[in-house]
Amino acid sequence: MERLFLSYSAEKLRQSQDRIQHCLERLSQDQIWWRGSDESNAIGNLVLHLCGNVRQWIITSIGGSPDTRDRDAEFAARGQVDAGTLRSRLAATVDEAVQVIENISPQRLTEGVRVQGYDKSILEAIYHVVEHFSLHTGQIIYATKLLRKEDLGFYKHLSHTTHSEKTP
Repeated sequence: MERLFLSYSAEKLRQSQDRIQHCLERLSQDQIWWRGSDESNAIGNLVLHLCGNVRQWIITSIGGSPDTRDRDAEFAARGQVDAGTLRSRLAATVDEAVQVIENISPQRLTEGVRVQGYDKSILEAIYHVVEHFSLHTGQIIYATKLLRKEDLGFYKHLSHTTHSEKTP
């Protein structure tokens, strides 16, 4: 059961990363940094935020890397980071996090970590990250559909009467 949790968590992070990459490839720099209002985050901010969150919760708290996160800067950015940099930073962060997750022994899942002032088990930290990543992936997909006025095709296989792919 523990191995299933760990491998599925890594798989979900990769799937969400792929969907975000798909969105970033279709957007202009202006679209990546578009905000519906001052209270809203741009897609670029969400990508920076996901990188910071994954790094802090997985790579730092579980993997033992130094915590260099500047959370306020993730939301303060206003177009300074281009799409290529966002894509490569996201890919590198997810790759590193997946490596940490894949190397966790099942016995460590109940081990405690402290992150952002919270005491959590490693299992809870991973669950938090996957859930949080999925939430912002959905926001990025929605914003991309809104800006591009097109279906991104993630579920086209479900419109067929028969299909061989399992529903994610």
